[in-house]
Amino acid sequence: MSTSLFDEFKKTSPTAWKQKIQVDLNGKDYNDSLLWKTNEGIVVKPFYTSEDREHHKITTSKDGFNICQKIFIHKEEIANQLAIKALKRGANSILFKANSIFDYKKVLLHIEVESIFLYFHFSFLDIEFQTEIAHFINSKNTYFQTDIIGNLAETGNWFFNLKEDFSRLNKIQNKSENCISISSDLYQNSGATITQQLAYTLAHANEYLNHFGSTVAKKIHFSFSVGSNYFFEIAKLRAFRILWSALLEEYNVHNFEAHIFVQPSLRNKTLYDYNVNLLRTTSECMSAILGGANTISNISYDTIYHKSNEFGERIARNQLLILQQESSLKEAQNIADGSYYIESITQQLADNALIIFKQIETNGGFLKQLKAGTIQKKINDNATKEIKEFLEGTTTLIGTNFQQNNTDTMQQNLELYPFTKQRNIKTLVSPLIRNRISESLEKKRLRSEKNI
Repeated sequence: MSTSLFDEFKKTSPTAWKQKIQVDLNGKDYNDSLLWKTNEGIVVKPFYTSEDREHHKITTSKDGFNICQKIFIHKEEIANQLAIKALKRGANSILFKANSIFDYKKVLLHIEVESIFLYFHFSFLDIEFQTEIAHFINSKNTYFQTDIIGNLAETGNWFFNLKEDFSRLNKIQNKSENCISISSDLYQNSGATITQQLAYTLAHANEYLNHFGSTVAKKIHFSFSVGSNYFFEIAKLRAFRILWSALLEEYNVHNFEAHIFVQPSLRNKTLYDYNVNLLRTTSECMSAILGGANTISNISYDTIYHKSNEFGERIARNQLLILQQESSLKEAQNIADGSYYIESITQQLADNALIIFKQIETNGGFLKQLKAGTIQKKINDNATKEIKEFLEGTTTLIGTNFQQNNTDTMQQNLELYPFTKQRNIKTLVSPLIRNRISESLEKKRLRSEKNI
């Protein structure tokens, strides 16, 4: 006796489906009519079957994702109060950002550091300070987002110089764990394609492996940003885990799971009709969850023009809590396993990124390509293309270049300068610039507000 309802039906092969579709097209070509090719060469088909599935074992955290609150340290006591409040209200992870040395004992006062995930992002490189914090906390769940190559890519300069930066980082990695981060979010927010983000992140990490050896692999973690291309962003994070595992195999490092920290992108966030940013970040956080992120730090809907405020931060945190608790996505990191569509995109992204990665390595490696300006040019070319498509209306952002509210004004609401700032400093390499797609149109609307 059959145990499945589906045993009653005759199986149909993908070839038979394609032939039936071809007949129904009445002479039109299947490939020309129904296959869609993205700007970066990913082919999307009208249907998928088990033959499209790639059987990759993608390992993610078994404990679900962490909800992280980002806190900038200006005054230690205030940072401490904000962290304690965030932890009481649902966060189980904190990212502290700082531009100068601070009293970390005051910042961490009354915080059970052993039971939460802690991240530190410093805009300076100090051996003693970083290792002191690491030893004081003494937890495997503490991560330092230290990235000397990422700093070079973003600022155009080393903290000190190439030799000194690598020397200091070497001393740090000899004394502490989880001490090197790869700033993939920089590539996304500067306008790189998904394939470029994957390839550059892998080549970026490979520079540290080449310099410090395979033992540093388990001290490296990754910071990604996700955009609004929902399924592709899920596939991006999954593809990266495949690529990272494959690279580590070449260094004889086995069965090591990448730790991935994710934030929504700023690139598609808008000044006008800013409440739409809530929808964008919700979608992006879902991509991060289903893509297998270890920790997610949401951004507030008003982050581009308002100073950090309790309301915006609470809403951002609650978005993640709703997805985790009310939408039952607490342990959904592997929910995309078996999705033929996502697995097909994942494999194509991984394959295409691997081609670019090999080209980078053949031409001297990521650092050499960065110094030559090759990486910057390729990212800038795509960023310019995206902005052009936005201005022409091919790419739409609701409330900004589509369905505008012409009575919407923002001039009086700006607490922060919402646009890319020009930097007039001498640099060793051309820096990558984080920028938003809608900036030029928003500047024009701000200038015209006096006429409303």
